[in-house]
Amino acid sequence: MCNIQNMQMSEGVEWALHTCLNLSWVPEGEAKTTAQVAAFYDLPPAYLNKQLQALVRAGILTSVSGPRGGFRLAREPDDVSLLDVVVAIEGRTEAFACANLLAEGPGGDPSVDYAVTCILSQAMSRADLAWRRELASRTLGDIRRDVEQAYPGTPEATRDWFANARPARRPTIPERPATENTIQNTERS
Repeated sequence: MCNIQNMQMSEGVEWALHTCLNLSWVPEGEAKTTAQVAAFYDLPPAYLNKQLQALVRAGILTSVSGPRGGFRLAREPDDVSLLDVVVAIEGRTEAFACANLLAEGPGGDPSVDYAVTCILSQAMSRADLAWRRELASRTLGDIRRDVEQAYPGTPEATRDWFANARPARRPTIPERPATENTIQNTERS
């Protein structure tokens, strides 16, 4: 039988992506503790730490011990694809796994590998490959540049928040600057 895995990624992927992005704005050589990184979005530190350790095992983050220890990016943002982060957290399992349902149906042949010959299986495999290619084509550096263009104050606000972090204090990220489209939409309201 054909089996579609749950296509929804765990929240750990989102946490890992945002954490890597935030760490890309931390001054070079500085590391941030799990508690600091977790406090930024009010995340549970123990669960976030599992995601951070997976990123270390994947070579995306480096773990630094000692009084100034914590986590920092192990590679340049342009050298970390979104797929790298997804695979570090979720693993390499394909979203669709054909279990040879056609072999059990009328006219089915148990000796045929329907994962290879089934048109639906082939289509699903192509879709999975397209999704992975898209994630592989975008880097943390690409996302960083997009955020910096859309929200120019974000890098400085992130650095300031980490420099003055208090567990109860939430970050204040500047709003997106008005564009012609947002001005037109506001005028219509």
